[in-house]
Amino acid sequence: MKIGKVPESVLKRSVIRQLHTKRKEVVLGAGVGEDCAALTLAPDEMFVMSTDPITGTIHEIGKLAILITTNDLASAGAEPIGVMLTILLPEHTEESLLKQLMQELEEAAAAVSVQIMGGHTEITRVVNQPLVTVCGVGKVKKNGLISTGGAKPGMDIIATKWIGLEGTAIIANEKEEELCTHFSRHFVEQAQALDRYLSVMPEAATAVKSGVGAMHDVTEGGIFGALWEMAEASGVGLEIDLKKIPLRQETVEVCEFFHINPYELISSGCMLMAAVDGNELIRRLKENGIEATVIGKATAGNDRVLMNEDERRFLEPPKTDELYKVIQ
Repeated sequence: MKIGKVPESVLKRSVIRQLHTKRKEVVLGAGVGEDCAALTLAPDEMFVMSTDPITGTIHEIGKLAILITTNDLASAGAEPIGVMLTILLPEHTEESLLKQLMQELEEAAAAVSVQIMGGHTEITRVVNQPLVTVCGVGKVKKNGLISTGGAKPGMDIIATKWIGLEGTAIIANEKEEELCTHFSRHFVEQAQALDRYLSVMPEAATAVKSGVGAMHDVTEGGIFGALWEMAEASGVGLEIDLKKIPLRQETVEVCEFFHINPYELISSGCMLMAAVDGNELIRRLKENGIEATVIGKATAGNDRVLMNEDERRFLEPPKTDELYKVIQ
């Protein structure tokens, strides 16, 4: 396709016709010439909005784009309703790729009952691979909003599922052949399949009903970055037991192979939470089939301490994600 906005015929054929999921809250959705979407909410509800680009991979970017943004909304206690997309494609991209991408986006949106409400699609020289940016819109009752900054001294800090899930899956897909020189193909396929755990909407829904104090989905910068951000937003210190942070063996092996730190690896699929009674929250999560672990406590003051048996060291501000050491 040529540079510029995609032609109207392509827009109708390969974008709009791929969209089937509808929400009753959306009163103006995707259409030719429509630059905005419109939603209606109840008097006691609030909009919650989030935006994210997918830049670290081109593998299943449609699925990742929807999951990452709906995870952000879920971490605020919101129910995701819809998304607006910006899709930038390199010059000479075939229309078939755009259609396939839209089908992937719609499939991912339908899986979490989210409507693709509109957006912008363009061919441009400024990108050398497909780039998808998502603006997500959700709703929450006025007394139900959860923030990253809601942790209080004495609260338990909980991590759901395992860290490094997203990074492990991306690396296993992008570096499949290289990994297969060292690991069995079955092992590599298991690592690739970790992307089935990337949604945190189920644990967020359970936590909201259980009186969680704070939630933050663990994305770029890994668990160390997320811990720092929660502590910074909440104005608290931390005491975290490194050995209690949950890891899959696939993540350990892949990170050792590429000499990267799993604690600083992008970790969508893991939700960081703070709660007065972490064990009770874990019990309720496990009743819903969700693994979770108390990894430490929030403390008064500003010391953010990582404990590894007798060793104590201080947590540092987030660094560049380890993914970029592997995926150039």
